[in-house]
Amino acid sequence: TYGFEPLATPAFEYTEALGKFLPDQDRPNAGVFSFEDEDKQWLSLRYDLTAPLARFVAQNYDQLPKPYRRYQTGSVWRNEKPGPGRFREFVQFDADTVGTDSPAADAEFCMLTPDTLEKLGIPRGSYRMRLNNRKVLDGVLESAGIDPKGESSAARRLVVLRAIDKLDRLGPEGVALLLGPGRKDESGDFTKGAGLGANAVERVLAFTQAGATTRKSFCDELERLVADSVDGRAGVDEL
Repeated sequence: TYGFEPLATPAFEYTEALGKFLPDQDRPNAGVFSFEDEDKQWLSLRYDLTAPLARFVAQNYDQLPKPYRRYQTGSVWRNEKPGPGRFREFVQFDADTVGTDSPAADAEFCMLTPDTLEKLGIPRGSYRMRLNNRKVLDGVLESAGIDPKGESSAARRLVVLRAIDKLDRLGPEGVALLLGPGRKDESGDFTKGAGLGANAVERVLAFTQAGATTRKSFCDELERLVADSVDGRAGVDEL
């Protein structure tokens, strides 16, 4: 309906193509299922559909139309402890636009998403769609003392992003521990934190807790959090 093309990618990818989130160790099995082939190359089951898309675009960039818009449905795998509602294998449906920085691409997804949900029988009013801008988050990280684009801070940045992603499940207190010294779960397993100082933790939590009654007042609140970041202010402007 929206002109997106179907794309199929293999279940396995070369591990190095799945991103730098993997730990630097002999066996890269944290978070993904991996094995070494006869040519001493590591292969991993895809953990989402976005990393294979990035690899496909990188290989075929000159031949693809710009922007390139594709959708894909398929199984993905996570090498982690299963729990209620969390499985090691599950199905994802993705739609992505690559090759433009226009906010119009995001606006299109604001139409595509509810249309898709309603085609699946989920009526309007029974779901909530959330809109974000990565530049705002980069601005928060920069204000917290983490270079959002630096190679040396990549591992620490990833710990912060994963901590934020657990807000719904762990709440602000659990996220604060993951941003700081670390957290021990109910089973006794310890997850090392990002090691941020108290002021930086407070700033990141303020971002996750930001809220207001109108869109303008919400953006005003975000702007105060990223006031000293050029990228952060640009992200608020786009929102």
